[in-house]
Amino acid sequence: MIRRVRLAGVLGAASCGLITPAFAQDAGSVTLEVMSEEERRGLSWSEGRAALAGDIRGSRGRLDASARAVTLRNSVRHGGADAVVDLSVGTGWDLGAVRIRTDATGHAFVGARGRMDYVEAGVSASYAYGPLYATVGVIGAPSQRAIGGSNVHVYANANAGIPGTPFTILTELGHSSGSVSDPVRAERLRPGGSYTNWRLGLEHRRDRLTIGVDYVGTDISRTANATADRFADRRNAGDRIIGRVQVSF
Repeated sequence: MIRRVRLAGVLGAASCGLITPAFAQDAGSVTLEVMSEEERRGLSWSEGRAALAGDIRGSRGRLDASARAVTLRNSVRHGGADAVVDLSVGTGWDLGAVRIRTDATGHAFVGARGRMDYVEAGVSASYAYGPLYATVGVIGAPSQRAIGGSNVHVYANANAGIPGTPFTILTELGHSSGSVSDPVRAERLRPGGSYTNWRLGLEHRRDRLTIGVDYVGTDISRTANATADRFADRRNAGDRIIGRVQVSF
């Protein structure tokens, strides 16, 4: 418990050190969101239940940072955690018409039983053509006890505004794989081993308000194993519809 609190405190201090001067000197934003569940890479992080999130972002020069807190409501996947705080720092630059971006993120789990915190980093390339904005990237988590090995997520996504309307179409396809040092904990981010996830969504944006609905799913088998599924939460990894409402300031 002490170790978890210390990690959250250290990450929080580092994030504040980056974000505070950012708001003082450059751009910043705050976002509040309510969704029917907290979903990442096709997996529910809130056991299929509604969640609340708050996000603060800032930038200073070419460096930007963010802190996002999300309620998890005693999540099985994350050792009974009540919430997760994601602290990220990143930067980006242009190579011709392509935007390259790198990020590092620490995930600190509040109220979890045992050691659940882990870190990961990623790189992506984005390209805009008319109303279409497409991105390909990879996010990797080095081998860590909390996730039972390493994790690599390769993805491609795109969004396009529908001309003459306030609607945007979103699509995503991803694949997660990695090494395994602890088969039980590895189920946390990769139930059943390597898997593929997908998303098709529609957003309505008006001023500061965004309303979205997404169809998400994975090819993860629903077949359960009492021991291996300690963290898997397979029943909340199948095809489903997710709704969300977001307000930005």
